[in-house]
Amino acid sequence: MSPFADLLLVFVAGLVTGLATGLGVAPFFLVDEIGDRAIVALWGLAVGILLSASLFGLVGEGLAEGDPISVAVGFTAGVVFVLAADRLVASAEFSPRTTSASAVDPNTLVLTVGVLTLHSLPEGIAVGVAFADLGLDGEGSLAFLGWEVPALAVFVSVAVSILNVPEGLAIAIPLVAAGMERWKVVGWAVFSGLPQPIGAVFAYVFVTSVEALLPLSFGFAAGALVYLVVVEFLPAGVAYGSELPRRGRPELIGGIGVGLASMIGLVVLVG
Repeated sequence: MSPFADLLLVFVAGLVTGLATGLGVAPFFLVDEIGDRAIVALWGLAVGILLSASLFGLVGEGLAEGDPISVAVGFTAGVVFVLAADRLVASAEFSPRTTSASAVDPNTLVLTVGVLTLHSLPEGIAVGVAFADLGLDGEGSLAFLGWEVPALAVFVSVAVSILNVPEGLAIAIPLVAAGMERWKVVGWAVFSGLPQPIGAVFAYVFVTSVEALLPLSFGFAAGALVYLVVVEFLPAGVAYGSELPRRGRPELIGGIGVGLASMIGLVVLVG
């Protein structure tokens, strides 16, 4: 395949993972509210999936490509990158206002969509880095429409796609509660995932142009995703479960277990 075709495949993979964010709004077309138990379990599922993709996939691949120090440096850089993005959003000053049932507070919109849109970029970078061995025929690759797709790319793309469902749900909850029409909520959820194909293509071009930085790149992607798990997604699950019996721990731990098991099963299936 030509370099342009490879870039197109990476872009499409990033686009599909980004569009998956819109699926998080789907439950609101069926019911007005989602129970806290289900939301906690969904956040747990996302945590388990993302930890698997980061540690078993990206870190493992980074160690296979280089030394642990390079991976550790990249991991730290990934954490710092997302931390800086969080600080950028947090530093913006908003004056919350009370909303009517038919209008959405622009502050709520900016804070909710803005944070998750920034978070989409490292997820897209993770997808692009995972495609580093695209087209190389060998062990750990899967034939797909004429491409030899790295199993890691399948692993990470599936993980990020599933992860984006609760992210879309996180966007939908405050916007639906504020009275926004369901299809507009879908639009904002999809918008938050648009940086992913851009980040995927950028990361793919970078790592394939400077192969010596592959261990750093894998570490960077893993660090960015682990930061999201520890600082954003896990606390979100804990917060939703605060009013549940046993503070929602059974639902959260169960979701994490299912997420870990499903991704380990995927590793066994593709590799």
